[in-house]
Formats: sequence, structure tokens, C-alpha cells
Amino acid sequence: MTRLLFIGDIVGRPGRELVRRGLAALVAHHHIDLVVANVENAAAGFGVTPEIADDFLAYGIHVMTGGNHTWDKKEIFPYFAEQPRLLRPANLPPGAPGRGVIVTTASNGVPVAVINLMGRVFMTAIDDPFRVALDEIAAVRTDARVVLVDFHAEATSEKIAMGWHLDGRVAAVVGTHTHVQTADERVLPQGSAYITDVGMTGPHDSVIGVERSAIIQRFMTALPQRFETATENPRLNAVIVAADETTGRATSIARVSLSSQQVETLVAMPVASR
Repeated sequence: MTRLLFIGDIVGRPGRELVRRGLAALVAHHHIDLVVANVENAAAGFGVTPEIADDFLAYGIHVMTGGNHTWDKKEIFPYFAEQPRLLRPANLPPGAPGRGVIVTTASNGVPVAVINLMGRVFMTAIDDPFRVALDEIAAVRTDARVVLVDFHAEATSEKIAMGWHLDGRVAAVVGTHTHVQTADERVLPQGSAYITDVGMTGPHDSVIGVERSAIIQRFMTALPQRFETATENPRLNAVIVAADETTGRATSIARVSLSSQQVETLVAMPVASR
């Protein structure tokens, strides 16, 4: 069995610090074979820089995914040519830097494909993610039976539709972007693990990662506000998926939601053997 950890959108310094402090312990305690994280909000809530991406790799993240904030930091553009483990949505138009899929090897020696897609409902009009998903799955099928899809999308309906569309074709479809962890994790009938949104690794006493006062003023006045990343109550949101490498299907999916104190407790705990 291959155990995959997917970390929900890492937001700003609070999210980065949780990953830095807790990832190794989380991997050890849950016997994780591959770590994937959405990093498109890691740089003060907007985009990711090469330095931050390098830090994430050093912390133990194996594959990084993105979304609508992928291009917010212009210095990240050339980084895609240097680092294939940073993905951007595969259904962006031709000519975008980087790529949206990678086949990598988990720590147990099992090849795993990670595909990054972005939705179109209430978001930028880009290529059809439902069609692109099938194309990318077909392209990696001979190299990897275990396939994980990060679907970065706004609409719950679009995410659920993608889950059913890919049921039986991939090990997991995990939703990102809304920063609110949903309670609908399940293994679909044909063997694909699914959750509408993994949630946010960052400050939860906020409005999806941003200081509350500025957001409230924006709603009350409709005037522009300067958005700053919040700092209070950092939590680590993730899911753990167990996948059968012979069939490519999931056997379980479990939500993770840890406070800063719970992360410290996990770090201090002895690790049981696998």
C-alpha cells in the first residue's frame, strides 16, 4: 500500500512555519510515502518564489502544485524550467511555462503521477479540465498506476463532477482553492478517493488567510483595501490517501486538521514502526 499526504493550500509565513516544524513528524507517524502540497499562496498569500519552493523541497515536500495565483511572483517563471517538481495547471493554454503533470517515485519505490488542473466556473476561462484530465491520465498510464489529481477550482459542483468523471481512473481527486476544509471525504464506488476541498495550511482566525478587518471593510464599503496575511490560529489541513499500487485504486482517505500545539505534540511523540 502506498500512502500519499496532500497538504492543502499553504498560506504565507504561518503556513510555511507549520510545514517546516511538523512535516517530518507527520510523515513518520503516518508512514507517508509521497508528499504533495499546493503552494500557490505560500508567498504572503500570493504566489510562490524560487526560494520558498526550494525550502519546501528541503522540508520534504516531493511535488508542489499551483492554481490561479501561480504567476503572481514573476521571478517564478524561469524556475519552472529548472524544477519539474513545481507544477502549474495542465489545462493552461499552450505557451505557459512549466507543465501540469509529473511522474515521480515514492519512498517505497512505487511510481506516482501527480496531475494539476484548474476549474473554469467563476475563474479564468482556460482549456477544458475534464478533457485535459483524460489526456494526461492516458499519457502517464504506462508509467504509473497510482495517479493523484489536484483540482484547483471554486465551484463545489465542478469539483464533485470531476470526482465522478475520474472515478476508477485515478487514485484520488482532491480539491483545493477555497481554503475551507470540507467534510465529504470518501472513496467513490469505482475506487477513487475524493474530497471537495482539502482546506488551508495557514492562519484560520482570518478570512481564508487574510486579516479579517480589511475583508470586512471591503464588504461593508465596496472600497479597495490592502490585504495582509493573517497570523492567528495557524492550522495544518491535509488528507492522507492509501492507494493500492497494483490496481491504482484508493482504499481510504482521511482528513488531517492540526493546530500549532497539536503539531508540536506530534513532533514530541515517539514514532511507531510501520
